[in-house]
Amino acid sequence: MLTRHRPALRRATGVIAAAAITGLVLAGCSAGGESADKVTITIAGPNQWNSQADSFGQEWEDLVAAFEKAEPGIEVKTTVLPLASFADTLTTQLTAGTAPELVFNQPEPAPDQVLGLDDYLAEANPYDTDAATWQEGFNADAYGDAQRDAQGRLYWVPFNLVIAGLFYNQEALDEAGVTTPIASIGDLIDACGALKDAGYTPLAMDNGTLGTGWTSEALLSNLLNKYGDEWNVFDAAGDPGTATTVTNKSLVKAILTGELDATTTPEVREAVTLLKDVFDNCATENWSGVASSGQFVGGQEFLAGKAAMAWGTNFAISNLADVDWEWSSMPFPSVTKDDTSLSDGSAARFGAVAGGTSYMIPATTKGEKLDAAIKFLQFASSPQTGGDWVAATGAIPATTDTSTVSEGVGELASGEWAKPRLVNIGSNAPKADSGTNMWEGYLLGTRTVDEQLEYIQNGWVGWAKEAATEASLTEDWATQ
Repeated sequence: MLTRHRPALRRATGVIAAAAITGLVLAGCSAGGESADKVTITIAGPNQWNSQADSFGQEWEDLVAAFEKAEPGIEVKTTVLPLASFADTLTTQLTAGTAPELVFNQPEPAPDQVLGLDDYLAEANPYDTDAATWQEGFNADAYGDAQRDAQGRLYWVPFNLVIAGLFYNQEALDEAGVTTPIASIGDLIDACGALKDAGYTPLAMDNGTLGTGWTSEALLSNLLNKYGDEWNVFDAAGDPGTATTVTNKSLVKAILTGELDATTTPEVREAVTLLKDVFDNCATENWSGVASSGQFVGGQEFLAGKAAMAWGTNFAISNLADVDWEWSSMPFPSVTKDDTSLSDGSAARFGAVAGGTSYMIPATTKGEKLDAAIKFLQFASSPQTGGDWVAATGAIPATTDTSTVSEGVGELASGEWAKPRLVNIGSNAPKADSGTNMWEGYLLGTRTVDEQLEYIQNGWVGWAKEAATEASLTEDWATQ
């Protein structure tokens, strides 16, 4: 569906508090307000919604106000961290034991740095009267086994789902004679040539890690899909069995036993080769000198109408409210058998997953502050108290079917693209290298494909060994 000027995304923010309080009256959860002294907790994370440096936006402030009205004994403060450095900041704080009570979940913490939430998830969410347990209130396909760490724990809670894909300027594609959806990598390369001829940058790109990361992950997971059944050998708890996707433990085993080796697995080489083809033919010229900004990859060029396509998420759509051209979105193309004989013909997947706005509790949080932090997670993740916030921000709910989506991202949140990746690997690396752009040197020509494969393999092995140690795995393949 094409979309133009969509101010309705900021709709109804003022009704959140009223709806939240109604849900709380039903649930009977205002006992926390009996204390004369308020318990103060702080939420720290990046601004996913706008460019403000001091607020996540009015919708978020309404959500916090609704919670504080329902729980007058609790005060919630927010700390907005820069998008480019929030992961480093939170990682440092978690390591030092100085992190606030609720932190954005993207940094990969050591198991002892964060609180496991399974015991809480097994109990009722007092703000949700429709589900027997907190866990049952979530979309089981989006938040469950696939989100457990190597120890089999769930340690963060989603407030919504996130899906990434290609957003496009319909008028640019029409001018170039490009039709959507673009089905294959070969079709994408052809489309990029036509768009260049029409005077557009085909695919906006910048020097951040998202553009290279999402493109490489889409290609790798698509081509490695054929190995899913072979590598799927542990269930979500880490016991022999299978899970809905290849778990971290199963992936660690595949890497440490050599079943997956970037230097010898032919599909990895093919994915890396296709990645360079896409960047050479489609990406912004001199993209490595373009600073990341906004909510799209290469956002300034895309929003200015100079680039025809850009990677983005469903969180980015509010930034399109003022553009004067029609836009929509589509999945990144699949690697088809016409592209390479190594394809098994499966469609590309990315996954509408619980990794959008999601928060965890540091292990250093104790007592009344811990109780308050749990309450906020429960409040924000309940459809009865947080549902209006999800709708007002144009997000995909984590508590209902993913077919309930915002206008303009329907093609992303449905079909194969919205299903979780069976094999989820890309820029995996040890924590010390977290945030490093593992693809830049190769894409800029300073590494050969063989050198890049060796580099990626070292990163994967380092990640796998670190994960095996943190999970205290004792199997022979994990300790050799």
